[in-house]
Amino acid sequence: MKNSNNIIENAKNTIIAESKAINNLANLIDFNFENAVKNIYKSKGRVIITGIGKSANIATKIVATFNSTGTPAVFMHAADAIHGDLGNVLQDDIVICISKSGNTPEIKVLVPLIKNYGNKIIAITGNIDSFLGKNADFTLNTYVEKEACPNNLAPTTSTTAQLVMGDALAVCLLELKGFTSKDFAKYHPGGALGKRLYLRVDDLVSKNEVPKVNEDDSIAKVIVEISEKRLGVTAVIKEDKIIGIITDGDIRRMLNKTTEINTIVAKDIMGKKPKTIHKDAMAVEALDALENNSITQILVVDDNNNYFGVVHLHDLIKEGIF
Repeated sequence: MKNSNNIIENAKNTIIAESKAINNLANLIDFNFENAVKNIYKSKGRVIITGIGKSANIATKIVATFNSTGTPAVFMHAADAIHGDLGNVLQDDIVICISKSGNTPEIKVLVPLIKNYGNKIIAITGNIDSFLGKNADFTLNTYVEKEACPNNLAPTTSTTAQLVMGDALAVCLLELKGFTSKDFAKYHPGGALGKRLYLRVDDLVSKNEVPKVNEDDSIAKVIVEISEKRLGVTAVIKEDKIIGIITDGDIRRMLNKTTEINTIVAKDIMGKKPKTIHKDAMAVEALDALENNSITQILVVDDNNNYFGVVHLHDLIKEGIF
């Protein structure tokens, strides 16, 4: 294999080259960026993001980032735009055009059409003196000295710079909007990420049995309750209040000490200060409580501090929280 010994070195050089280019982007941020963000923030319309070639691929990612952080955005391919898709652009929309050279034929045709509609144009380009750079209302400079490609041809460093500029716009906008983790959860309800943001203890408890015994119940009854409810634990309650907890570990430790269990009742072996969590707490809070206390189950209480149920570590694993 030709130059196989240089693979690691080439990979490192690529990462270093791109990281240097990204670092230099900070020096290119100016009033154009600030005004672009303010205009998007004040706009009553959407953000239409367009490009061609690899820049179009970057545009789709920036659209996804905008939408997931509270800024409505739509992708429009520059080539398709001049063949009918320009109808996607509404009166109050702001258009972001992405192009390294800023001089591609499609961009030269598209920009005047958008301006005729009266929409603001934000350019993300590596050439601020290009057609796009000079005709945009706000020009964001993503100049890179060269591509990571050894032939300085394949879009690598330049597309990474475009992507980072898009991230910078999205982050500044979400800061202005006061976009919180709760807002983020609205747009990410699926998967483990969404569940970490919206799933509550109550959602987990409702799927489980509710093991409980009275303080004077026999050990035989305790064992049956733990076994049947299959959570490895039972609460010991008195007038709906938790006064203790018994785990399957407590049962094993008791049997190691004695087999004379006929006179032993629940209160004799229960733990008297069990950890609890409110049913409205977030599921991730339950996970933190389990980890911090090195336990696998935690008892759940309601607004009146009455016993409500049990959350097991397995519940969190099943939901992808752990």
